[in-house]
Amino acid sequence: MHQLDLANSGEALFKVRGKFLRNMIVVGVVIAYFHGQIGPFDSDSANHLWFALSLGLALSGALVRIVTSGYAALGTSGVTKDAPVAAELNTTGPYSLVRNPLYLGRILNFTGIAMLSGSWVYGALILLGSILVYERISLYEEKFLRQEFGDATIDAWAMDVPFLMPRRHGWTKPKYPFWLRRCVKREDEKLMFMATAVVLFDLAHHGFEMSRMSENLIAYSLWAIIMLGYLVSRSLRRFTNTFDGIS
Repeated sequence: MHQLDLANSGEALFKVRGKFLRNMIVVGVVIAYFHGQIGPFDSDSANHLWFALSLGLALSGALVRIVTSGYAALGTSGVTKDAPVAAELNTTGPYSLVRNPLYLGRILNFTGIAMLSGSWVYGALILLGSILVYERISLYEEKFLRQEFGDATIDAWAMDVPFLMPRRHGWTKPKYPFWLRRCVKREDEKLMFMATAVVLFDLAHHGFEMSRMSENLIAYSLWAIIMLGYLVSRSLRRFTNTFDGIS
């Protein structure tokens, strides 16, 4: 498919990208319920390693997004669902290693969450699907950036910085300091959904039978803390001006 066609299909995907996570979690809960195990192996120890790998992958993706959101310039990498925004071109911090760090983080996060269902097939499908989807969205956004900043500027940046696979050198100090409020505004919902997925998958693995649940309730305690933080964040957003003017 021609790159222009990929960019055009990315426009439609860009507008519905906010629905991907919750739909993926719903499907994952169904798979976890019928699969019944936290991993695809017969060995409990192997399955626990699978769970640790899955959770680590999901958390690494969330961390990439947190760092990227906190250092990105205002008026860029926005949460708008209608069209891209770019007051300036991000080329420092995470953007000095990969041109699309937010989508790299999303691919890692989605894949890890899908693997938590216990199915390697679902994890592989989400990995491949996420790469295809976010490749198209990234091309659509890059088309927009070329219109805003010119082909020469984007080509100079793209010459050294990979599209989705980060390079291991060339880190440039972020242009702006880390802004916690912006990070919270952008990522609070994603963290809440990830924590909720862990709890729902665990419940589904146990057939939603409370008597079969593990006595180790660390995940549920962490979910409660994250949910409380999410509710506080949303309350501040609704009743105060704490997050006003932050894109």
